[in-house]
Amino acid sequence: MVFSCIVVDDDPNTVEVFSDYLEILGIKVIGRGANGNDAIELYKILKPDVVFIDIMMPETDGILAIEMIQMFHKDAKIAAVTADTSDETAEILDKLGISAIIHKPFDPDTIKHVLRDELQIKIESN
Repeated sequence: MVFSCIVVDDDPNTVEVFSDYLEILGIKVIGRGANGNDAIELYKILKPDVVFIDIMMPETDGILAIEMIQMFHKDAKIAAVTADTSDETAEILDKLGISAIIHKPFDPDTIKHVLRDELQIKIESN
């Protein structure tokens, strides 16, 4: 089974690099966005298997976007991709019950681990 995802981050380079790496691992990136509003709309329209979302973004932040996505689908697989390592944010994300957290700067091994072990996604062996 090919898993689909959306990647949302206000840094276009992060979206590009992260998306390219996911594609290398066999995950289909079906949508890309730059803020929480994009994440919400992309989720409603595309219904991806997984959402990779930054937390600190302009307009609508990742926390609000996650809450809205969970209103549409309470069991949505969501991975926060963030540079925010504060205890407060970790506590909020834990309460939201997201599937995984990937801290920036991210590395290939961490992404593989999260995909395999936390999101239960079979990936290409590279």
